[in-house]
Amino acid sequence: MTTPAERASAVAFAWKNCALESLTPNETTANAARSYEHGSVGLEELLATGDAGQTADSIVARTVRLITKGWSPSGDLDELRAIHLGLFDGVYDDAGELRKADTVKATASHKGDSAENQSGAADGVRSANPEAFFPANLIETGAANISRELADKRNLKCLDRADFVNELAHIYDELGYLHPFVGGNAMVLRIFASRLAHDAGWDLDWGTVDVHSYKEAKHTAYNGDTSAFAGLFGRIIRPANPTRTFLIAGWDQGPAH
Repeated sequence: MTTPAERASAVAFAWKNCALESLTPNETTANAARSYEHGSVGLEELLATGDAGQTADSIVARTVRLITKGWSPSGDLDELRAIHLGLFDGVYDDAGELRKADTVKATASHKGDSAENQSGAADGVRSANPEAFFPANLIETGAANISRELADKRNLKCLDRADFVNELAHIYDELGYLHPFVGGNAMVLRIFASRLAHDAGWDLDWGTVDVHSYKEAKHTAYNGDTSAFAGLFGRIIRPANPTRTFLIAGWDQGPAH
């Protein structure tokens, strides 16, 4: 059974993860989320309320469910797919499925991701530029290489703060370029990175990150410079608190803060 503090932490992160993709749930879902935090409605009722709304409402409710129920932290493509499925099952037809066609970086956001969604499952103007992501037919190979790199680096455990921040920025960039899904990659990646960091002894607080700084870090990393991501992570990192959830949007959220 979850505590009120754990529920508040889950809701705060779910809201922030959507906000960084310019997704805003409606007031009905916001009220249901507050009721969920207080324990007056259950998780299934929150999901039902979300599904009665728009894409953002469904996603924020599923994010809370994913945080509550968890997933297998395997550190590989299977983990990324499990997170994607948890976030988007019932929202997108390709939830948990790898993209099958090559894609490029978008200059305009659409719902659920700031990159291209070739299937058209989400709304938004998609204005492509020549910045290509990893070839679709090599995604599994690329993911396996990143997973081996993480394993060789002991999943970034036992590193000093500066070294950890730089290594996390590097892995984050590699996974961003891999772009395994049609949409929702950034939302998946923030969750994966938070889990990876926590297990390595660090927590990330996404609460202070804004859309502009995140997009700027993505852009500079795509052009071969991960220093903006390293700077971003350096500002939101602190030693892990093993007594609390690792998906954080505000240090004052959750138990034992």
